[in-house]
Amino acid sequence: MQTPQIVPSGHACGSEIVGVDLSAPGMLTVEALREALREHLALVVRGTRLTDESLLALGTIFGTPEMQGVSVLNQQADEVRQENLVVSNRMLLERPTGTIGRGESAWMTELSYRMRPCSIALLHALEVPATGGEMAFANQYLAYERLPDDLRQRIEGRMLLHDESRLNDGSLRKGHVEVTDPREATGAQHRIVRTHPQTRRKALYLGRRRNAYVIGLPLEESEALLDALWAQATQPDLVWTHQWQSGDTLIWDNRCLVHRQDMGGAGEGWLIHRVQIRGEVPR
Repeated sequence: MQTPQIVPSGHACGSEIVGVDLSAPGMLTVEALREALREHLALVVRGTRLTDESLLALGTIFGTPEMQGVSVLNQQADEVRQENLVVSNRMLLERPTGTIGRGESAWMTELSYRMRPCSIALLHALEVPATGGEMAFANQYLAYERLPDDLRQRIEGRMLLHDESRLNDGSLRKGHVEVTDPREATGAQHRIVRTHPQTRRKALYLGRRRNAYVIGLPLEESEALLDALWAQATQPDLVWTHQWQSGDTLIWDNRCLVHRQDMGGAGEGWLIHRVQIRGEVPR
C-alpha cells in the first residue's frame, strides 16, 4: 500500500495529498487527510473520479454531512433538499443546481449567516473548462494573529451580523427583500473572533463583506472597521490559490479560512459536486 504524501503549497495555507484513493480510503488515507486539514487548512487531491455516494462517504471522515439549507432559521429551500449539491453554470441538468460565479467573486465564508455554519466543505470537479479557473483561500488564524494591537482591541468581544439575503453569485435570495441598511439585515450574529473547537486557535470570522454590521456601532464606524478588517484578512501573504483541473477534490476548513473563486471560462461548462459538514455554533 502506498503511503500518502502531504505536499505543502509553500503558502500560508494549502497542501496537495498524493498517493491516495478517495473512492475507498483506508486508515492511512483518512489520517493523512485529517492531518493535512489540521495543519494546512485546505487540501486538494487530483485525478480521482468520485460518484456522489463516494463523495458523501468521503465527507463522513470529517463529520456528519448535512442538507444544503439556506436560512438562518434552518429552513430548507424547496429546490435544495439533497446532501449533494450540484454547482454548475449549465442551464439544464437532471436535478437543480447551485449558483456559481462568472468571473471573480467576493471573499466569503460559507453559510456564515446560519446559526451553525458548516465546518468543512468538499468540492469535486467533474467538468472544468479548458481555460480553467481558480479558487483562493486566506488563512484567518494568521489574519487574527497579525492584527495591530489597536485593531484587535476594537473588536474584542464584538459581534457581527451576517446578512442572509443574497446567494453566492450576488443575486437576491428567494423570499428576501433588498437590504439598504446593514443594521436591518436578517441573519445570524457571531463573534468577530472565534475559537476553533479542535485546535483552540483564534481566527477572524468575517463571513461576507456585503451588508455586514458590527453590532452596537454607528453605521459609519462599523463600515470603516469592517473595511480595515477585510484588508487585514486578505493580505496576499495569507493566500493560497488553487488552479482547477477536472477530477480535483478540494477540501477546506470553513472555520478558519475565507475563500473566493474565479471560475474563468464563463462561456464553457462547469460541473462541480459539493458536500458540506455540519458545524457548531461559533464561540
